[in-house]
This record gives sequence, structure tokens and C-alpha cells, in this order.
Amino acid sequence: MTALYENFGGDAGLKTAVAVFYARMTADPELAPFFADVGLDRLRAHQHAFLAAAVGGPELFTGRPLEVAHAGLGISDAQFDRVVDHLAQTLGDLGGTPADVAAVRDRVDGLRGRIVESGA
Repeated sequence: MTALYENFGGDAGLKTAVAVFYARMTADPELAPFFADVGLDRLRAHQHAFLAAAVGGPELFTGRPLEVAHAGLGISDAQFDRVVDHLAQTLGDLGGTPADVAAVRDRVDGLRGRIVESGA
């Protein structure tokens, strides 16, 4: 495990972060439509595994490739940025240091090209 994973509280801390993160996204009028017909419990489990791997925790993520999971959703750069902002705010509000939050933001931003659809 890396220090970053431990700094965010390990498994329990990330589960809390994912719950808060999805509460924020589903309350965001611009992002909520993406989650209207989605099984949030399953999505939270995937996000938890993904986030754990992204911060150096156990490699539990077995979901579809990001390009496949987000294909056809028409996610724009602005919407991607809103999601990253919600994640960063969540992690900061739960005690993440500015440096740790910036590290996660950088890692997630590196996935932009696999999630955002050009022209969206």
C-alpha cells in the first residue's frame, strides 16, 4: 500500500469518500442526469475499487475499460472538470491534505482522454 492510500484512510476512508462524492454528483443539476437510470450501489463499488487503485491501494478494479464504460455518454471537458472538482472537494473535506488531493486530481485528470468524448 502506498502512503497516499493510507493518508485517505485506507478502505474505510475511501468508502466514505465515495459515498459523499456520489451524493454531491447526484445533487449537481448538470451531472445528476448521468446517474438517473444507473444502479448506484454497483457504481459506488466500482468507483471505490477504481479510486483505491488510483491512490496506490489494492488493485480491486475489475470493471470495463474506461473508454467502454463511458462511450456514448457525451461527457464534455466541462463535465469531467466538475466531477474532478467534486472528488477533490470531497477528499479535502474529509481531511485530505492539499498535496494529496492535488496528487489524486493529477492522476484522475490523466484519464481525461479515455472518458471525455471529443466534440461533446
